[in-house]
Amino acid sequence: MIIDTHTHLYCEEFDADCDAAVQRALDSGVSLMLLPAIDSGSVQRQENLWRKYPGCFRQMTGVHPTSIKEDYEQEVALVESLLLSSPEKYVAIGEIGLDFYWDSSFRLQQEDALMRQLDLAERYDKPVALHIRNAYDEFFQLIERRGRSSYRGVLHCYSGTLEQAWRAVEMGFYLGIGGVLTYKKSTLPYIVSEIPLERLLLETDAPYLAPVPFRGHRNESAYIVHVAERMADIKQIPVARVADVTTANALSLFRLS
Repeated sequence: MIIDTHTHLYCEEFDADCDAAVQRALDSGVSLMLLPAIDSGSVQRQENLWRKYPGCFRQMTGVHPTSIKEDYEQEVALVESLLLSSPEKYVAIGEIGLDFYWDSSFRLQQEDALMRQLDLAERYDKPVALHIRNAYDEFFQLIERRGRSSYRGVLHCYSGTLEQAWRAVEMGFYLGIGGVLTYKKSTLPYIVSEIPLERLLLETDAPYLAPVPFRGHRNESAYIVHVAERMADIKQIPVARVADVTTANALSLFRLS
């Protein structure tokens, strides 16, 4: 069995066939799917999917860095209110982080929102699911200022260097590995070959970043098996071993039962 630790099956891209996509995931051996939040606009969609399939999904709450705009304080306040009312409903704070790829005009707001949500994670004893893009050095500088030596969390859709990967692992983070692992020009296979399986998680980030042979099309949780197969090939171990260890990693990090 496999846990997809990061999927957005509640997004509008699945409006026409969400039930079928969920069934395909289950048929592929995906035992559980974790739903990261985006912002206030995703809360109800996420909640609806979780309620429809309570045994298949678990939720996160948080504000995606690209959703951080002028009203970011209201967005973070909503995250805090959701945690205050139903902390048991959320397995993590995510996805949160820094993204300077398209636009860095809200950089200070992104940094403040990240720090506030890291505080919430500490207060409610939750791991974090981090989205870091074109900002790994800035991320490390920020969290080092917090003065903590270790963290509970995952760097979702990892895209940094091997040096940064080791730095993250030494801080206690896992690396979330998805469809990019299967891309011909990706450097991720080298990183995965060097990092212990015990620090890796499987994810899809559906509907984005579909693995080969579906690259360029909508991604879905059922396709995670292609990521697991590629990881097994890189590590030169059976796919079952990849599934077992990454599932155990997810159960431990997110305290799933």
